[in-house]
Amino acid sequence: MNKKWQIYENNEEKIKEIQEKYQLNKLLATILVNRNITEKEDIRLFLQPTRKDFHNPFLITDMKKAVERIMEAIQNQEKVTIYGDYDVDGITSITVLKSFLQDRGLEVATYIPNRLEEGYGLNREAIRKIVNNGCQVMITVDCGISALDEIEYANSLGIETIVTDHHEPGKELPHAFAVIDNKRKDSNYPFRELAGVGVVFKLIQAIGITLGLKEEEYLKYLDIVCIGTISDIVPLVNENRVIAKLGLMLICQTRNVGLRSIIHSSGYQKIDSTSISFGIAPRINACGRMGKAEEALELLLSKNINQVNELTQRLNEHNRIRQETEKSIFENAIKQIEKEHLQENNAIIVGGENWHHGVIGIVSSKITEMYFKPSILLSFEENGIGKGSGRSIPGFDLHEALMQCTDTIEKFGGHSMAVGIAVQKDKFIKFREKFEQIASKANIDEIVPVIQVDSKIDVKDINKEMVESLKQLEPFGEGNRMPIFMFKNLKIDSIRALSEGKHLKLTLKDNNTIINSIGFNLGYLAEEYRIGDKIDVVGVLEINSFNGVESLQINIRDVMRSL
Repeated sequence: MNKKWQIYENNEEKIKEIQEKYQLNKLLATILVNRNITEKEDIRLFLQPTRKDFHNPFLITDMKKAVERIMEAIQNQEKVTIYGDYDVDGITSITVLKSFLQDRGLEVATYIPNRLEEGYGLNREAIRKIVNNGCQVMITVDCGISALDEIEYANSLGIETIVTDHHEPGKELPHAFAVIDNKRKDSNYPFRELAGVGVVFKLIQAIGITLGLKEEEYLKYLDIVCIGTISDIVPLVNENRVIAKLGLMLICQTRNVGLRSIIHSSGYQKIDSTSISFGIAPRINACGRMGKAEEALELLLSKNINQVNELTQRLNEHNRIRQETEKSIFENAIKQIEKEHLQENNAIIVGGENWHHGVIGIVSSKITEMYFKPSILLSFEENGIGKGSGRSIPGFDLHEALMQCTDTIEKFGGHSMAVGIAVQKDKFIKFREKFEQIASKANIDEIVPVIQVDSKIDVKDINKEMVESLKQLEPFGEGNRMPIFMFKNLKIDSIRALSEGKHLKLTLKDNNTIINSIGFNLGYLAEEYRIGDKIDVVGVLEINSFNGVESLQINIRDVMRSL
């Protein structure tokens, strides 16, 4: 697939000024300028945030009201239930709030809806169960902002609800006792992109301040807050960056027995945003996807090493089953796509019998990434309803397109890049044809993935110290991607495919300097290039450690022949 390499036009004068003023190397200064981080305080906040950089939690609308109600519940020992989502953000949110409130002497119950049976968010049956358990106050975490009817129902049953959420509210807010969401239209809080667990952190910070606690009493949960923040793919800027940067330092010495166990079982030696995203998050998420979210919560709350070991094994097993299920659905979907030549369409829509709802969204993401086209996957059940997920590409609004297909859809929801959807089986073909008509007008084949390149570098100028300095920019993630560099006119010194043709291994030569390179999921290029070919590459610089020996390496994102 052709990709466009877009390189920043470097402001050499500004780069030199930042380099000299703050004693940084040129590469680091270049990236900061590219990220538009050029003021003294912005540079300090980005590279060295501290606990003093958190915003005042009482700037959040309804925070004071929520804190006062929770303090009353603590004082009167009322029955409180925390209602949270089944993903990493929801589970870490419950973990943090329950642990903090228990330390304040308040035993609280928890409720996580079963993804496969109840779906996302509040539902009446769950609220009825919570009422029957004698609950007086319900606190939602990572959900609730759109649950207008359900919260009215809770009100009618005598429960007072405090909503903490980070999703976009609708035109009307739920009639809860308090609604804490920085995306409220009337919010004056200086940052609106907190994850659900970030909002919970602001709540316990506010309670801590009110009670006159030492900062450590709420800061000690930043390890768990960091896990939820990075996993939820919110922009790692501003307060999220403070959470992630300080949280990563705390994870390295975490006292949470369950978290230590997950880290160990993931096999990652280094704790960073990558190990969280690909080692820790999938294991916690797998529980929710397989309908076992409570086990992930138990693991993060447990202090019993035997229970922790048993639960860690279960998480690993859920993750293994999730991977196998995902692989099976993906292979079935690809066969269908190739058999019906759906890859030639502007959008890829496929359906299968009883595909697992918990992983169908991941497969849709993979298909969209593979073909760089919007995709929708549907799982048809015995009742004739197809339920599924869709993912899109930048430049095509999936939600808006579905708005034009409402006569062929049972229901749908989501946003421009991701949706959940239900379609009657007897309307599937009609839906696919109508969606394809809409997609055909969007010139999808003209939308090309763009790789944003920070700077062109000569291989001879790379050294270990330079690459090590890039660690100051971590953690990487949404809103703070890994810096990507361009290397031109390199000669292929060796080339081969790895892992049954999946990955690409190269050594590249620039005059007398040789550097190792790896291209994940680029194994097919081993058939297109030969030793001696001259190529340009874009990729990430990293230090590879193998058998105790460290070497510089380019992690390749794309390759093209040198002109």
